[in-house]
Amino acid sequence: MAAPTSSTPAAGIPTERGFGIFQLHCLSCHGNPAYEQAPSPAALRDFSPQRIYDALTSGVMKSVGDTLSETERRFVAESVSGRLLGSSAQSDARNMINQCPSPARSVAPGAAPAWNGWGADLQNSRYQVATQARLSPAQIPSLRLKWAFGLPNSTSVYGQPTVVAGRVFFGTDTGYVYALDAKSGCVYWSFMAKAGVRNAMNIGPIKGRGRARYAVYFGDLKANVYALDADSGELLWSTHVEPHYTARVTAAPALYRGRLFVPISSWEEYAARSLDYPCCSSVGNVVALDANTGRQLWKTYVIAQAPAEVGTNSKGVRQYAPAGGSIWNTPTIDVQRRTLYIGTGDSTTFPAANTSDAVMALDLMTGKVLWSVQVFENDSFLLACVGANRTDNCPKVQGPDWDIPSAPILAQLHGHRRLLLVGTKPGDILGLDPDHQGAVVWRTNVNGETAIAAGYVATPRPGVMWGGAFDGQKIYYGLTAGGGAAAVRADSGEVAWRVSLNPDALGAPKISYGAATSAIPGVAFVGGSDGSFIALSTEDGSELWRFDTRRDFDTVNRVPAHGGSIGAAGATIADGMVYVGSGYSVLGAQPGNVLLAFAAQ
Repeated sequence: MAAPTSSTPAAGIPTERGFGIFQLHCLSCHGNPAYEQAPSPAALRDFSPQRIYDALTSGVMKSVGDTLSETERRFVAESVSGRLLGSSAQSDARNMINQCPSPARSVAPGAAPAWNGWGADLQNSRYQVATQARLSPAQIPSLRLKWAFGLPNSTSVYGQPTVVAGRVFFGTDTGYVYALDAKSGCVYWSFMAKAGVRNAMNIGPIKGRGRARYAVYFGDLKANVYALDADSGELLWSTHVEPHYTARVTAAPALYRGRLFVPISSWEEYAARSLDYPCCSSVGNVVALDANTGRQLWKTYVIAQAPAEVGTNSKGVRQYAPAGGSIWNTPTIDVQRRTLYIGTGDSTTFPAANTSDAVMALDLMTGKVLWSVQVFENDSFLLACVGANRTDNCPKVQGPDWDIPSAPILAQLHGHRRLLLVGTKPGDILGLDPDHQGAVVWRTNVNGETAIAAGYVATPRPGVMWGGAFDGQKIYYGLTAGGGAAAVRADSGEVAWRVSLNPDALGAPKISYGAATSAIPGVAFVGGSDGSFIALSTEDGSELWRFDTRRDFDTVNRVPAHGGSIGAAGATIADGMVYVGSGYSVLGAQPGNVLLAFAAQ
């Protein structure tokens, strides 16, 4: 039986749900020594989505597949394989109608304004200076859509555009990576990775790889890391950086002086509460690679103690601890101190490790942990471990799942004062001193009272998810749970302003503005779960411009496209243009499959 395609964004359901379905219905056999003929979960990760779907629909696993809906079978296949059904030749640039004229000019970073990587700089400021932005506050109201590029077969827009040398480099949930012309949207090349690509690309020099001079560096959702020739898209090297089968590269690696620093997260916490799952053994880490060869230089785990067997659950399945501490953010590079900073996630086992929900500093050359500051204690968390869903895989004390999902920002203030600016899910914003072991200089909350003082368990009120932007004075955040946006003064932690971007009608769902904020002089860009793309004045938060991305688009490559939520990656701004992806469908948001480019008229 042929599998349905995922080419219609409206059909999208967060593929993370497939992990939970897999663990609930499949792990009693896969990974169970009593069923030697059943491929291990790690082996299944190398299967194609079509092969897994066919096994559930008409093959050896039909008895299990018959207990699932069509949608559930599809998302098990896509989640476990890390690739969407229907990823086909339609997605290949060679078969698109909007190919760029040949021969293409060589990529030469520095020749044109750029936004390279996640944060636009090593400090992860997400701020574009005027000479690079070439866009003023006065021009913002005249922004108009210049082109739209449809992502074939996609149901979730994961990646953030990188703009270098007049090209846009962009990864997709189907595993395809594209190089487009920044001004017209014509396509230069595509490359198909082994799994979906969620992170931003880094473009940098490479040596010893034939004629290649610059490479495109990124990771995928099976923990593979790649270097491609920036001119042609040819694979230069690929390295599998973490053997645990739940490992993934969610955030963009950081590139500095021939080294690539790769953050590792995991999908283990999504449904490890299933008693068929041997919970829990995945630990977040950072891997340093030689950017020229892909060779591992060092690896540092968030939790120094390796997971060990601690018993069995009521079904006789082994249990392990300690685990957790996924790294969901791009490492921040401190050139002055030769240090790397990361924010860590919650533990998946009890008691929570003291390096979970923390900011950690690692030596750039060796990976040695220099210091760690825990922002929230006792946060052991597995998804859905509440009420009747609790099992004895669940932590004895279920934490609030607060995390530090966004990259710390290294801020240079007046004089020689420096701070690490840290945003958290419950809305606590911290200023840490990187020159004094991360000492807390100030701590505030965009809601008025810090999370520790309030002592609340859940986080329905506004907080920070994927990142802020720092312009030298204030840091700007879009807020979750209908919180709008806020600005915090970096020197004092004072909330400078907070605005509501969509006052809720009675009973209306709250809109999240948790996507990473981006800024240029005088303007901050935020995106909403309703598809709204908004430019705000950095002076007072007043609205300068708004565009509804949740609609159909005519695309330069003639691929049917529809916008949806803007939920993780933020806008990138370079050379008078603004780029943003629309359709982030993870965890219940609105699916979509379009990359949009705006210019002032």
